[in-house]
Order: sequence, then C-alpha cells, then structure tokens
Amino acid sequence: MKTVLITGASRGIGAAVALMCARRGHAVAVNYAFNAAAANAVADAALACGVPALALQADVSKEAEVTAMFARIDAELPPLAGLVNNAGVVDVAARLEDHSYARWQRLFEVNVFGSFLCAREAVKRMSTRHAHGFKGQGGSIVNLSSAAARLGSPNIYVDYAASKGAIDTFTLGLAREVAAEGIRVNAVRPGVIDTDIHDLSGMADLALSQASLLPMRRLGTADEVANAVLWLLSDEASYTTGALLDVAGGR
Repeated sequence: MKTVLITGASRGIGAAVALMCARRGHAVAVNYAFNAAAANAVADAALACGVPALALQADVSKEAEVTAMFARIDAELPPLAGLVNNAGVVDVAARLEDHSYARWQRLFEVNVFGSFLCAREAVKRMSTRHAHGFKGQGGSIVNLSSAAARLGSPNIYVDYAASKGAIDTFTLGLAREVAAEGIRVNAVRPGVIDTDIHDLSGMADLALSQASLLPMRRLGTADEVANAVLWLLSDEASYTTGALLDVAGGR
C-alpha cells in the first residue's frame, strides 16, 4: 500500500480526490490549512474504507509547516507515492487596478510557492536517483491548474489566472526534470466547477447563471475532476507525463 497526499483536501475537489483515493485502496494524507473539523471528517470517511488516513494541518505557503507535514507522513503512513497539489486560493473579483500587492503575494505564495514546496519534498521521497541519496520507488504528482491559465480571466482575477499559468509551466518543466527518476508530473485544468470556491470570489451567482452558456450547458462536479486526477495518479497513465488535461466541459 502506498500513500497519496492531497493538499487542501478538507472540501471541494481535494476532498473528492481523497475519498476516491481511499476507495481505491490508497492510504491518504488529508492536508488542510484551517478547517480541522472538515478535514477530520474526510479522514474518518477514508478510514471507513479500510485504509490508513491522517488529517494534517499545514499552510502550504510556510516551509516549516510543509516539512513538518512530510515528516509526519514518513513516520505514520506507508511510503509516499502520490502528491496532488490542490490547495489554492482566489480573491474577490476585481480589475487589476483595484488589486493590492498583498493580494498578489498571498495568491502566489499559496498557489505557486506552496506547490513548489510540496513537490520538492515529494520528489525527495519518490525519486529513484539512489546514487544521490534518494530511496524512492517512483510516483506521480498531479497539479491542479485551471482553465483560467489559458483564458486569462479578465475583469475577474487575472492574478489568479497568472498563478495557474505558472503551475502549467512548472508542470511541464518538472515533468522533464524527473521523468527518468520514476516520477510522472501532470496537471488538471478544471473549468467552472460546482464548489464553494466561487463564494470566495463573490462569483457564485454569476457561475450558476453562466452554466447555460458553456458548451456542455452545465457546471462540472468535483467528482468529475477527481476522476481525471485519479487516472493521472494511476498506472493506467504510466506513459503520460507533462500533460495538461482540461476538464472544462469544452470551454
């Protein structure tokens, strides 16, 4: 049995991925930043599937908290074989001239630097470069990007879109960097998904009203994104790395 770490897994897409991993027999590390009760509920549901599960608090933008989280995984769960970089934040919809530097800093610290930190620690544990001191048996990293990375999200959050553009580039580069070390790196780019992330940007009503304008005429679900993530984590995607998989209903 191997472990999959899912960041930002107390709700939405992250929770759906964690539960789907558990149902398929993976031990799960359920990362959360603030909502311990929700994360523990996800971990309890995973335990009910008969697999080891831990809820682990860490703000992924803080290096000390990330390294402490990985140390707990090392000590308390089976070897790490999967990382899903799902943790991310948005801000209130606004044009660029109304953004603050603090807003940009928070978005990039969580969405970009957090993914870098977690991927760095995962590579140390998965890499088969045994001559360099690593002891891994390979694994898979799946980054959560967004359709916003290619659409730009004008008048809503160009900064969030830019942070996800960075994730796309990071995915492509890291995939090539570790391809010979048994590690695959891919990204999923969701479109408009029916989760509470739209509440955080004040766009919930607009997202629902725009559903009929999407090519598939509806919002996506967290489980539909989770299915794509699980495929990329699995051996069925054994020859897939550096891929940016759109789950956006044709958008």
